[in-house]
Amino acid sequence: MPFTRGKKPAASGNKALRQNAPSTENQEEGSQVKRSSSPPHGAPKKRTAFIDITNAHKVQISLPGRKKETGKKAVKKTTITSVTAKNQANLKKSVSSEESTTEREKTDTEEEKEEEAQRSLVASLTETVAPVRQVPAHLQRKPIPKEFDIDSDSADDCYMCPEYAKDIFDYLKEREEKFVLSNYMLTHTSLNPEMRAILVDWLVEVQENFELYHETLYLAVKMTDHYLSKASIHREMLQLVGSTAMLIASKFEERSPPCVDDFLYICDDAYKREELISMEASILQTLSFDINIPIPYRFLRRYAKCVSASMDTLTLARYYCEMSLMEMDLVSERGSLLASACLLMALITKDLGSWSPILQFHSGYQASEVAPVVRKLHLMLQGPADDKLRAVRNKYSHK
Repeated sequence: MPFTRGKKPAASGNKALRQNAPSTENQEEGSQVKRSSSPPHGAPKKRTAFIDITNAHKVQISLPGRKKETGKKAVKKTTITSVTAKNQANLKKSVSSEESTTEREKTDTEEEKEEEAQRSLVASLTETVAPVRQVPAHLQRKPIPKEFDIDSDSADDCYMCPEYAKDIFDYLKEREEKFVLSNYMLTHTSLNPEMRAILVDWLVEVQENFELYHETLYLAVKMTDHYLSKASIHREMLQLVGSTAMLIASKFEERSPPCVDDFLYICDDAYKREELISMEASILQTLSFDINIPIPYRFLRRYAKCVSASMDTLTLARYYCEMSLMEMDLVSERGSLLASACLLMALITKDLGSWSPILQFHSGYQASEVAPVVRKLHLMLQGPADDKLRAVRNKYSHK
């Protein structure tokens, strides 16, 4: 029958349309994650419009004054309705497929744009980030030969700074050039080398009584020399300069430095509190607050490590080094060179060899450069002992 044959495709077409439309959209939504569920701005709502068009043939409109036709007209009307439904279904399918294709193309275009934007961003970042440049030759770390490597054994000890130890001492050695002194006693009318020697001997006693570090003593003597090379004082103020320098050095080196009252007491109350604080400000201002002066004791410990010196050998070298603090003739020597000479004297005294290649590598001095300072130290030790200057000798005479 035409009625039955015509109505079935329409129903099947509508049913297939209703079943396929959500599945198609679900597939598209599953494959395109970034697609928005809401329609674009200004676009019609697709679902509502197409439902109205598809179900339009089901709505029966009755107009007044018109009679229902039977027979061929009814069959013809049914056939026309069925054909119209088929056309509408096909139209919807084509529109849906065209829209899905358009959306898919639009999504692909958006993804291509995003990928292009990402590539542009990566390219811009690559251009922005400077390419890896080679370190200039003068800044490159010089490789340390294996036979001269003394820091690898303490690689697990972060306090020893094995990665930077060589660079640190190279920097200190370069910094010495800023603190080279001359015989400043020639510019002082009320001071002489003997007075300075008595002051240093007294500072050794202070260091021992307060149980301060050796670095504190050496730094105090260095600051005293640099201050006296730039300022002119009277002899009555010399002890105040030395005690104040020891106070500053204690603040710089010690974990728990002595207080101002301790230094006033050790000076037998010869000075007032205001005088010591005023001298502290004067020393710091005269030295421009640059008090990290390289001292020979640090270099001595470093060079002794190069030859694995025993405690006896290191102590003997330290004795030579502290005795040199009282000698005005050795004030002009650089700390690294003085430490090298003291260690070389200790090695020769104990028949442990001479200036080895590893010492030459880490100190940067040839044996010929160290020899003149060794002669000065030998001459100092050969001189008669002064009964007034016995602090260093008594300190190192303990078992």
